[in-house]
Amino acid sequence: MNMLKHALATVIVAGATGAIAADASERKFIREGMHESEIILKIGKPDHETFIKNEKGQPEEKSWSYFPHFRDSQTLTIITLRGGVVAKVERKISR
Repeated sequence: MNMLKHALATVIVAGATGAIAADASERKFIREGMHESEIILKIGKPDHETFIKNEKGQPEEKSWSYFPHFRDSQTLTIITLRGGVVAKVERKISR
């Protein structure tokens, strides 16, 4: 039931994202343990999404990439999610 609530929250936030201006400068505040709906609310949808593991009966694992932006210039942000929760955050200088 808890996963259903999180999935529903993700759908609601994703639909509302167009109305809310995501702030790229908030990328530096993303931390392990945050839920993917929080990420979308704070910094918007990812520029690129890759599925690392997507097997039936196992928690989904995926990677979200956010390319450099004028409010977060020269920084590539890569977020790894396991079961809809941030497991790892990488910030790389990109020139």
